[in-house]
Amino acid sequence: MFTGIIEQIGMVSNLEVDSNNLHITVKSDLAPQLKIDQSLAHNGVCLTVVKTTEDTYTVTAIKETLDKSNLGLLQIGDLINLERAMILGQRLDGHIVQGHVDQTAICTKAEDLNGSWKYTFTYDKTPRNITIEKGSITVNGVSLTVVDSGVNNFSVAIIPYTYEHTNFKTFKEGTVVNLEFDMIGKYIQKLQQLY
Repeated sequence: MFTGIIEQIGMVSNLEVDSNNLHITVKSDLAPQLKIDQSLAHNGVCLTVVKTTEDTYTVTAIKETLDKSNLGLLQIGDLINLERAMILGQRLDGHIVQGHVDQTAICTKAEDLNGSWKYTFTYDKTPRNITIEKGSITVNGVSLTVVDSGVNNFSVAIIPYTYEHTNFKTFKEGTVVNLEFDMIGKYIQKLQQLY
């Protein structure tokens, strides 16, 4: 379980394909604090630490994860949003994030608003995921509030702190991102399909 409040940006230092799996090695100041078998969100995807060194750690993404996220598009040197699992008894500053990415989206507009930034994303409406204005959405692991909501698109507004401390600063038109939709909305969609 995560909050969507990014702790740090890591840098991809190695990628190794192994059958249908991708071993991702990340250089991060968090590495010395990590233990094998811990959960860590990478652009919002919950992955298990399988190896650590002084300044890097490795996680493995399986085919299911690669099919539903942007992790298969990673290249050495890419910046990646990182968040360790939340500790019960702490403040929940974002919203409840599972680290289970639903699908990807494409950035269709990136606007500099002279002190803030507005990003618009479009996603495939086949899984029937939804957003609502002022509802929660997770983009690359970042807990955000939807400011504009369409049938298969939405926008979010980014404050300077978020821009500087996440990989949002690298987004441009065409950037592929991970989405985790609000859990309540997903339950409502499922109920509508069943009844």
